[in-house]
Amino acid sequence: MTPRAAQRTARGLAGHNRISTQALTSTAQAVAAEHFGVPASLVRVTWSDDEGLLALSLSLPVTMPPLEAVVKDPSLVARTGGSVWDRVHGAKPVLLQRITYLTGSILSLVDIRVTGVRVQEGSRVR
Repeated sequence: MTPRAAQRTARGLAGHNRISTQALTSTAQAVAAEHFGVPASLVRVTWSDDEGLLALSLSLPVTMPPLEAVVKDPSLVARTGGSVWDRVHGAKPVLLQRITYLTGSILSLVDIRVTGVRVQEGSRVR
């Protein structure tokens, strides 16, 4: 290896790395779907500029236990992640950190709109 090549390797290679919007969107869909236990196809993602950073907006349903089961055992809500509000509010920093880590893109915020509730029975979602 020539001294010039070694110097370039030590500094890193010149050029640009770009992550497409589709790649960012697919990653955000997968992370949100996994976190909320819904199919990625039900997660809608939009991006916007927030003073030079990326702002992420998600629209998705969330899973909840059947109401009959909650009536019989009210503590079931807490054991399955809390109320819809609690789950969505708690998910924001988790999703922001995970998507930032996976993509290398710096997100400024995550907005989540709940579009519905999917009844979860055991490990099945209906």
